[in-house]
Amino acid sequence: MARSFSVDNAHNTAGREGPLPLTSASRAMRSPVSRRKFLRGVSLSGALIRIGLPPLEAMFNPNGTAYAATRSGKVAETPIPSRFVFWFNGNGIPERFWIPEETGPNYALTPCLTPLVDFRNDVHILSGLDNPAARRPGPGNDHHRSMSGIVSGTSFTGRGAGGASIDQVIAAKIGGDTRFRSLQIGVCQESHGESIQRNLSWAGYERALPPEMIPHNLFDRIFGVKEQSWVDRKQSVLDAVRDDFRDIQPTLGKQDQQRVEEHLASVRDLERSIATLPPQNAKVQEPEIGGDDKDYPRIAKIQSDLLAHALASRQTNVASYMLTKCQSLVRLPWLGYTSLRHHDYTHNHADSPEAQRIMRDICRWHVEEFAYLLAKLKSIPEGDGTLLDHCCLLYVHEHAEANPHKNNGLVAIVAGHTKQLVTGTHSKVAGTLGDLYLSLANNVMGAGIEGFSTADRPLEGLT
Repeated sequence: MARSFSVDNAHNTAGREGPLPLTSASRAMRSPVSRRKFLRGVSLSGALIRIGLPPLEAMFNPNGTAYAATRSGKVAETPIPSRFVFWFNGNGIPERFWIPEETGPNYALTPCLTPLVDFRNDVHILSGLDNPAARRPGPGNDHHRSMSGIVSGTSFTGRGAGGASIDQVIAAKIGGDTRFRSLQIGVCQESHGESIQRNLSWAGYERALPPEMIPHNLFDRIFGVKEQSWVDRKQSVLDAVRDDFRDIQPTLGKQDQQRVEEHLASVRDLERSIATLPPQNAKVQEPEIGGDDKDYPRIAKIQSDLLAHALASRQTNVASYMLTKCQSLVRLPWLGYTSLRHHDYTHNHADSPEAQRIMRDICRWHVEEFAYLLAKLKSIPEGDGTLLDHCCLLYVHEHAEANPHKNNGLVAIVAGHTKQLVTGTHSKVAGTLGDLYLSLANNVMGAGIEGFSTADRPLEGLT
């Protein structure tokens, strides 16, 4: 039975939840609702608050294949937009535990990929990709050069990436129709201090777009402006939209009422989750000061929930998600590994069975968090399918084998079903990251870009 949510009790932190009166549940006809509809309100300081609605039946044509809106007395249909998520994990992988031996649909899930067991038909495993920009002579170390090549296909300048990252290239073409052209999200904070190591998204030459790593701040950005009562989580943002919610409720059919109630309940759940985070999670700290005791799996799930809200309510169509930093220095107490930092494990007797098992467990955790986001997107109905059906997610690592900083034979995961992406298989490919990006940007996301650095030709077999 689906949970219902009473917005009148939104501020009660005791967690009382009861059924919201369904005053129009018996309506057989649904009234059209704009896909751009927000629940709006005014905060105590007079600032505008808006909470995006989830995909509702009343927003779509009868077949659920396109958004429908009435303009000048005529019904106009708008295709359901494709969303793009660029997901990054720092350092490399243990290839023997990550890359499947078999190609095609009957490949065996490796130890690192086991969290994807329920999503085999939603993902396409790629191996054999090349990052030629990382091998060009120039300033910096292997991590600097690899990161610049991965995000932008350009050489490291000495201060940052030499061009726009792929998410920003796509956002420049398709991001203008949403509240946020793109969102940048991060989780683990620990890394070396240079800009190329801390940032995944780049607007252009040496123009970093820092990820938001604090759940409190990301919540306030998506749902409203910061107020002290919300910083302390003593009140709910739902208090501000109570009147607008009451106005829209009678116009919705029973199914849509239930979806809105579940949506608002999940917003309240997020508020409570953020409220119970320890105080040190509300700020960015240097590793030696306070970074080692953060519960990053918990933070990652909150950040993924917030991203799913933003995508579902059409506040953005493009996002980047930096789970760990380039040359990540995070410790991993939830895995039982605290004697060294992530980067140190990649070089400490790296070829020994013990070190390879440690890297296996770390990289499996990366995939676990990715699988969590896939499950969230797959749980949200949209039109005639789910939100995942209208997404393309790209999962990449900084290197292939971690210890030698290997920049050929790279792995990637393409997930989602927008534009009939090929899924349920493992492919060994001969091409560059630029070839992959060009294919996804044009053939999947419809960005219509003329080219991408290090791209010779679009990678085949993705759609």
